[in-house]
Amino acid sequence: MLWIPIDRSLDIPLYRQVYQQIRENILNGDLQSGERLPSTREFSSELAVSRNVILEAYDQLLAEGFLDSRRGSGTFVAKGAFLKQHENPSTFHSLNSIEENINEDNIINFRSGIPALDLFPRKTWSKLSHSICNEIAPSNFGYDLPEGRLELRQALSRYLLRTRGVDCHPEQIVITSGATQALTLVSKLLLSPNDAALIEDPITDDIQSIFKASGSSLYPIPVDEYGMRTALLPEDKNPKFIFITPSHQFPIGGTLPIQRRIHLINYARKNNCYLVEDDYDSEFRYEGPPVSSLQGLDPAYVLYIGSFSKILSPALRIGYLILPMHLIEKCRKLKWFSDLHTPSLDQLTLARFMTEGYLERHIAKMKKFYKNQRDFLIHCLNTTFSNDIHILGYSTGLHLIAELKDIHFSKELLKKIELYDVKVYPVEDHSIIKGKHSNRIILGYGHLSKEDIATGVFRLHQALYNTNST
Repeated sequence: MLWIPIDRSLDIPLYRQVYQQIRENILNGDLQSGERLPSTREFSSELAVSRNVILEAYDQLLAEGFLDSRRGSGTFVAKGAFLKQHENPSTFHSLNSIEENINEDNIINFRSGIPALDLFPRKTWSKLSHSICNEIAPSNFGYDLPEGRLELRQALSRYLLRTRGVDCHPEQIVITSGATQALTLVSKLLLSPNDAALIEDPITDDIQSIFKASGSSLYPIPVDEYGMRTALLPEDKNPKFIFITPSHQFPIGGTLPIQRRIHLINYARKNNCYLVEDDYDSEFRYEGPPVSSLQGLDPAYVLYIGSFSKILSPALRIGYLILPMHLIEKCRKLKWFSDLHTPSLDQLTLARFMTEGYLERHIAKMKKFYKNQRDFLIHCLNTTFSNDIHILGYSTGLHLIAELKDIHFSKELLKKIELYDVKVYPVEDHSIIKGKHSNRIILGYGHLSKEDIATGVFRLHQALYNTNST
C-alpha cells in the first residue's frame, strides 16, 4: 500500500497534499511506469480521508498525464513521467518540512527609503478607485499606451512644474513601474557594452547593478556633504551620461549647490552627454524651501526620474521618466517590449488623487510627521552617543547618516549588532571605492515609531559598547 503522510494543520488542502506527493513519487521514480495505484476506496480508507479527496487528487494527476485509467483494471502510473532529479539542498521534499524563517518581529530595522505605510490614505484611495471603476468606459479596461495615461501625464507635468521647477510637456513623460524600471529604460536607451557612465560614489548598490548589466563601465565621482564633487569630472572618458541625485544625494544626503549644477550642465554640453537626475524623495525637505530640479536649468540635456514609492507607497509601483523629445519614441518602444504598460486603473486613480488636491495635502501632512520623527532620532542619537557621533544628510528625505567616532562597521560588527535585535546599514555597502566611509551608517526613520527609534538607538549603543567597537 502506498503510504502518504497527511498533515491537517497545514493550509494546503488534503487533496492537494495527496496529489503533490504522488506526483513527486512518480517524477523521482519511486512510483514506476505501469505500477498500479490503490483504488480510491482503499486509499481513502488507508489515509482516513474522504473518498472525494482521493478522487480529486487522481483526477488532477490524470488531467496532467501522470496516470492512466483503465476501465475495469484500475489506475496506473503513465509511461514517460519519470524525470531525473538534480540534487538541490535548498529544496524541501516533505510536506512536513517547514522552512524556519528568522523571526524579525522584535528586530528594529533602520532600513532607509520606507515610508510610514500605516499612514497611506486608504479611505481616499479606495473611494477614488471605486469611483473610477464605476465611471470609466469599458475600453479603459483594455490594453493601454506604453507611455501611460494622458490624464496622469498631464497632472504630473503641472505638479512638477509647480513644485520642482521641471519644464516638460506631457508628451515627454513615460509612466513606469517604479523608478527601477525608469533606470532600466535609461540604461537601455543610452548604454551599450564598453560605453562609459559617470556616477556618484557612494550611490545605492541597486543602481550600480542596473547600469553594469549593460556591459558598460562605471566611473565613480566622489561626493562630499554638498553632493557630487564636480571639479573631479574627468576630461578623457567621453561618458554617455552622468548619474546624479542633486536634491538629496543618496546616501550622504547633500544638496548640490547652483555652482556645481552649472558646472555639470556645461560639462554635459561640452561632452555631448546627458545628465540623469534621480529625484527620489525631495518632497520631504525640512530645512528651507524645496530645491528646484536640475532638469529645469536645461531640459535638453537632463533625463529626470521620479516615483511615488516614498510619497505614497512602494506597492503602487508607479514612477516616471521625463526625456528630451528626440528620445521619446525609442523609450516608448522599450517600455512596450518591457511590460506593455503600467496598470491603467492605478494610473487613473493617481491622476485623480493629484488633480483633486489629495497628493499635496498628503505630502504636507507627511512632511510634518517625518520631520518630527527625524528630530526625535537626532535627539536620541545626540543624547545617547554624546560627543562620539556626527550626523549628516538630515535636511531632506527619510534617512540620515550617523558617523561614529573610532567605529569600523565590519561584517563581524554588523552581525554582533543584529544579536541585539537592531539592524543598521553601512554606507560602505554602497561605495564603489571602498574604505572611505567605514564609520558611517544609514538610519532610515520614516517607518519607525518613536518607541522603536528610542529602543533601536539604545540597542545600537549597547551593541557597540559591549563589542568594544571591533
